[in-house]
Amino acid sequence: MKIVVLDGYTLNPGDLTWDGLKQLGTCDVYDRTAPEDVLSRAADAEIVMTNKVVLSRDIINSLPKMKYIGVLATGYNVVDIQAAQERNIPVTNIPTYGTQSVAQMVFAHLLNLTQRVAYHAQTVAEGRWAKSEDFCYWDYPLIELADLTMGIIGFGRIGQATGKIAIAFGMKVIAYDIYPPPSPPEGVELVDLDTIFRESDAVTLHCLLTEENVGLVNAERLSQMKKTAFLINTSRGPLVDQDALVNALNTGQIAGAGLDVLPTEPPDADNPLYTAKNCYVTPHISWATRSARARLMNTAVNNVKAFLDGHPENVVNSG
Repeated sequence: MKIVVLDGYTLNPGDLTWDGLKQLGTCDVYDRTAPEDVLSRAADAEIVMTNKVVLSRDIINSLPKMKYIGVLATGYNVVDIQAAQERNIPVTNIPTYGTQSVAQMVFAHLLNLTQRVAYHAQTVAEGRWAKSEDFCYWDYPLIELADLTMGIIGFGRIGQATGKIAIAFGMKVIAYDIYPPPSPPEGVELVDLDTIFRESDAVTLHCLLTEENVGLVNAERLSQMKKTAFLINTSRGPLVDQDALVNALNTGQIAGAGLDVLPTEPPDADNPLYTAKNCYVTPHISWATRSARARLMNTAVNNVKAFLDGHPENVVNSG
């Protein structure tokens, strides 16, 4: 069985091992694959694994030996799953590996926004504290999370884990999901989207990207938010209308944003969010703790094993 990993570097930059996958067949692992190299590298592969390399209908139909596609992530929008289904090729994903890591990153951003951690640490490094006449200083209001409202859009595993942390901070939690759980966890109120944007002091996104929710956070939604509210996105960049967010930040329509994802990744060098007021952007790292990546690797290997055993798991199409 020939296995090809098209873009393995972000999953395993050297601190994990591909041995589990290599035990299942001949395995070629590429750190990165340019679009023009996909067909040549995957030509003889029966199992093709991708993280962000796009497998379009044309590519899928140009790889006659391919029998299985493994996505090394939760989101699988990089694969034309309908084209794969038409060829009876199962497409699998990794559904649960990063739950705690992503929820943790939500609060890394939120605490930075409410305590201005990065800003104040920088002023100390620049020597300001050493010159201070007082034992402390702060340049912005410092905000306590207790009794504030966290609004969660997308209340699956990650959304629920985020809600638990928010409750531990003493926050009120409201949530919206297109497929809400039949009974919400204790301390969580299920509401509509208008209520989320209108009442939340922090809105955090935890949705899979679909054609229907591109630009979910647009100018109209941002205008509903409190001027003191923050937006956190650790989910998918296209959920947010970037131009609308830049305008909302620079005009003081909302108080700040913490973003781990952008509509285009890597972003342009002159992306306006870099200079937007009180906006902090991290390079899509909420998923990337070693613990989460080790779980991802283990599930990816188990997905391939299950396929080889004739009982594929975590299939996102009907195969």
